This record gives sequence, C-alpha cells and structure tokens, in this order.
Amino acid sequence: MDPGTPAEDRDPQWSEWMRAAQDGDAAAYERLLRDILPLVRALARRDGARPADVEDVAQDVLLTVHRVRHTYDPARPFRPWLAAIVARRRIDALRRRSRIGRFEVADDAAHETFADPGANQELEGVRAGTELGELLRALPPRQRAALEAVKVRELTLAEAAAESGQTVGALKVNVHRALKTLRRLMGTTDGRDLD
Repeated sequence: MDPGTPAEDRDPQWSEWMRAAQDGDAAAYERLLRDILPLVRALARRDGARPADVEDVAQDVLLTVHRVRHTYDPARPFRPWLAAIVARRRIDALRRRSRIGRFEVADDAAHETFADPGANQELEGVRAGTELGELLRALPPRQRAALEAVKVRELTLAEAAAESGQTVGALKVNVHRALKTLRRLMGTTDGRDLD
C-alpha cells in the first residue's frame, strides 16, 4: 500500500491483514505491524510527548497489539481499535513518568561511579592489556588454557574440555583456581571483578 495513503483509507487493508494474522499468516501480520507504526507514532506524539516517550509508547503498543490481537473483531474498523490501545498506552506512560518523576532527581554526575576521577585508576590500570597479559602468563599452563578457553573465548565447558583434553570437572577446577590466583595477584579477595 502507498505510504501516502491516509490512515482512514488504509483501514480496510489493515482489517484484512489482522484477520489473516489471526488465522496464522505471519507475513500479513508483519506487513500490518510495519504499516501501522507511523500512525502509532503520530498518535503517541500527541500533546507534545518527548521523543523517547513516543518510542516507548510505540513499542508498548506493538507489544499490546500482539498480546491482544485475538480480541480484534474483523467485522469492525481496525483504526479505532488501534487508537484506543495507543491512548491507553500513552496514559500509562504519562502515569509512569509522573510516578517516577516524584521520586527521582536529575543528577548530571550520576553516571560516574565515583565523584573523584582518580578513584577508578587503580582498577583500570590492572585491566590494561599488558598488565592483564602479564597476570595470565603468571598462571600455570593448564589454568591459563582453561581460563582463556572458558572466560576469554567463551567456549562451553564441553567444548573447552574437548579442546584441552581435560574432563569437564578438571576444567572447572582449573578455571576456579586460575580466578583465585588472579584475585590474589591483583590484591582483591571478593572476586567481583573477575567473574
């Protein structure tokens, strides 16, 4: 259908696509969702909604359409059914923003882990590639190979075991010991940075 066609004139086609979607036609359903998205965004944009809110509402509407598509009656117009869903999702978004706004305070520095820029220097220095490489080289060969396979290359335990010739149990032990050794070498004991 021509994108310049007004939404009122598209209603019969949307109704047909929704009926087909209810009968299991995935291609018709995909065409419908793609074709209604500009209207959904336009309806969500009413009353000067923020662009981020518009996209949130649009995604919420598409999810709602998917969840309640069985409730659509093909004998009735599609556009009013869709507009009602958009209106409800817009109201939900406004309520959510109002509720959250009462308890949140904007803070430009909130993304920072620590207010002091030097606070992260120690940990960032250890994570540098050369220092990490030196730490890995300090591990016994089987522990290093197990850690690199499971944590760095992200192989499954079964794949890493087959590649290394170790049993899965031995591989787990070697990964555990390697992490414990790295924690000791880095001077951390809680292990949150390595797992």
